[in-house]
Amino acid sequence: MKPTVGQKATRTFTITEALLRQYADLTGDLNPIHFEEDFTKRTRFGDRIAHGGITTGIISALVGMELPGPGSVFMSQHFRFTNPAYVGDTLTATVEVKSVKPDKPVTELIVRVTRQDDAPVLEGEAWIYTVQPDTTV
Repeated sequence: MKPTVGQKATRTFTITEALLRQYADLTGDLNPIHFEEDFTKRTRFGDRIAHGGITTGIISALVGMELPGPGSVFMSQHFRFTNPAYVGDTLTATVEVKSVKPDKPVTELIVRVTRQDDAPVLEGEAWIYTVQPDTTV
């Protein structure tokens, strides 16, 4: 089903210590801002923060699984990280359809991720292409 302007979807998850470790194992990103309390106490964040890729990952899951849904891939994205996400924070990602190309399976989304205190963690836009499977195969 083709997305419609104004349509929204959300997904929520909590950042855990295990999730940070899994992401670091996957990417090799062992930046001390994520793992070393002595280091982070001397930064403006004051505590360990989650990898930005974890925050953007929830958007990827939302786009690929819910809106526009299976077969969807990013054509472009522009994200601004507006506040940190800490271990223990519960994040909610929301995508909203801003526009739909009438002649192509292309959707423009408004993207937002917030913490449990409603502080925005990420805001932005993304263009999505939804692959249509060939039913003749």
